[in-house]
Amino acid sequence: MTATRSAARVPASTSPVARVLPLLGVPHLDREFDYLVSESLSEDAVPGARVRVRFAGRLVDGFIIARTDESDHRGELSWLERVVSAEPVLTPGLLRLVDAVAHRWVGMRTDVIRLAIPPRHASAEKSVPDSVASQGVTLGPVEVPAGWADHPMVARFLEAATGGLAPRAAWTVPPGRDWAVALASLADSISRRGLQVLLIVPDQRDVDRLTAVCRSAVGGGAAGRDLVTDLSAGVGPSARYRRWLRAIRGHARIVVGTRSAVFAPLPELGMIIVHDDGDDSFVEPRAPYPHTREVAVQRSLLDGTPLMFSAVDRTPEVAEYVRTGWAHEILPRPGLIRELAPQIVAVTDADPVQARDVAGGRTRLPAVALTMAREAIDIDAPVLVQVPRKGYIPTLLCGSCRTPARCRRCNGPIRAGRMDDVYGPVDLACGWCGAPETAFRCVACGSRALRAGVVGAGRTAEELGRMFPGVRVRTSGGGEILDSVPASPAIIVSTPGAEPVAEGGYGAALLLDSWALLGRPDLRAVQNALRLWIGAAGLVRPASEGGRVFLSADSDSAVAQALVRWSPQSWAERELADRAEVGFPPAVHMIAVDGPAEALADFLEDFRLIDSVEVLGPVDLPEGDQLPGHDQIRDPERLLLRVPPAGLDQVVNEVKAFVVGRSGRRNADPVRVRLDPIHIG
Repeated sequence: MTATRSAARVPASTSPVARVLPLLGVPHLDREFDYLVSESLSEDAVPGARVRVRFAGRLVDGFIIARTDESDHRGELSWLERVVSAEPVLTPGLLRLVDAVAHRWVGMRTDVIRLAIPPRHASAEKSVPDSVASQGVTLGPVEVPAGWADHPMVARFLEAATGGLAPRAAWTVPPGRDWAVALASLADSISRRGLQVLLIVPDQRDVDRLTAVCRSAVGGGAAGRDLVTDLSAGVGPSARYRRWLRAIRGHARIVVGTRSAVFAPLPELGMIIVHDDGDDSFVEPRAPYPHTREVAVQRSLLDGTPLMFSAVDRTPEVAEYVRTGWAHEILPRPGLIRELAPQIVAVTDADPVQARDVAGGRTRLPAVALTMAREAIDIDAPVLVQVPRKGYIPTLLCGSCRTPARCRRCNGPIRAGRMDDVYGPVDLACGWCGAPETAFRCVACGSRALRAGVVGAGRTAEELGRMFPGVRVRTSGGGEILDSVPASPAIIVSTPGAEPVAEGGYGAALLLDSWALLGRPDLRAVQNALRLWIGAAGLVRPASEGGRVFLSADSDSAVAQALVRWSPQSWAERELADRAEVGFPPAVHMIAVDGPAEALADFLEDFRLIDSVEVLGPVDLPEGDQLPGHDQIRDPERLLLRVPPAGLDQVVNEVKAFVVGRSGRRNADPVRVRLDPIHIG
């Protein structure tokens, strides 16, 4: 029957050969294959369309890359089995981006396509109208968007962006400024000139907030729903594909999304805006593990698309773009930061006066912090308290030698707080096995004393409730995150990143336990700490209105001074110089090659650029990091390659050749390659 059907097929009269990329997920087969197109499928078999082809005896999905008259293959060609959808979702521009991302991050195009193009839903394709005709660019003088009058350079940036140039810019959000409102105003200004705008934010909370503000900016109501759409996995596959089609068919003029939205092939894209590029959510957890910021950079280079980085802080990566002149800084008018910033006081436990406990041991809050909170409550303003972790007392240490308290049964961490389990109500118990601890003794020094390592949000809220009777205390973080709070006396205890916006701004903010953020064994620990502090401090009223911020950190440290002076740009420049001196990204590139010890030994034996690249390791895979199929992998290790920027392409080609060659061997364990991982080890 198959032979009869094949005999009945007639090759297409024009361009009968389709070059197809099957989605096989195997490195050595990540290439195009030629198939014959029958006349009956010719009209729908357009470049970029989804198809089904037969490969090695089974039907697989694929995309048509091109149609040609002849094939370089000298054998008999198989037929294209089916056109799944005639929608050309893999556009030429998207294909160029897919190729660039797959090459740079040593991955497969098939993996990048799965990140870039959502799964198809036939009903969605039928419900979305056909592509609209190009609206063209509205000429004329550029008006400064609402709320941007205190940034004189933004007019020149918009003139260049809407005039066919490809400017790149970095904007640091001033204190007290609502970044969502500012970006929505900017996007509305661009969309009114006939262009589409793509805004990328870290998570669903930011998507919801920015989408609502953008819809209000374009007029609200039906117009807002038609002109603004959001792309994120949280809406479900069918709704996501419908919204994605509305964007790529030109109906939506402002598109807000999370990391995968950076690939959306918008036909009239006028600008990409990436907000808060220092957030870890922008690192794709699936192969080939690209960073959204760098994908946006690749897209800007390939398509000449204007690009803007927005954040409350400044990452060393963006600082490098500004330093080299690849991106220009959108500066506020002189004196604006000083007018808008709250007063910031940094104090550590080493200060015997300011840090003394005024509550007789009932709280760890120093006198200056309690004074700030009381003064804010007295003027009917809410107070924000940022603590590094949720819970009650997540970490317990020996009171004498600070060794972590461990369970005698399973070596798990001892936790505090009333809990009911199979053992009944207890005060101290193991956080892993739940066994109660009634007679703790430190294994290092024998002491029976315990102290809190990091006091959680729950315990902090309890302490503040005793200190401020009659004042409402609420928590934000974990399972319950508040979006906003009214302008009334209240204490909001929040974990970093979950701070709600206060109507009229907070009267004070207390940033506690700074050492818990700064002491993490991570290259980016200080960078993340400053980002979280400045994000919380930016929600406080200006100093002229009584706004004050307490930071429990050494006031002489560079990171504390960056907050006190409200100068994240200067800190990023200093951090960039420090990393260049010791050879860390972004001054150099780091390529992590993870796999079994035997595979890494083979890699080092075959690696021909050993003299031009600094090789670090191999070492054991970092604790908590697991390879795909880790149950079958013995002795997982990590190898680090320190690569100068100029030599990246050559090293990438060499590593890719090893990955492809290993993929073609039978029973060879694969290796995982990551470019510039945020957690190096």
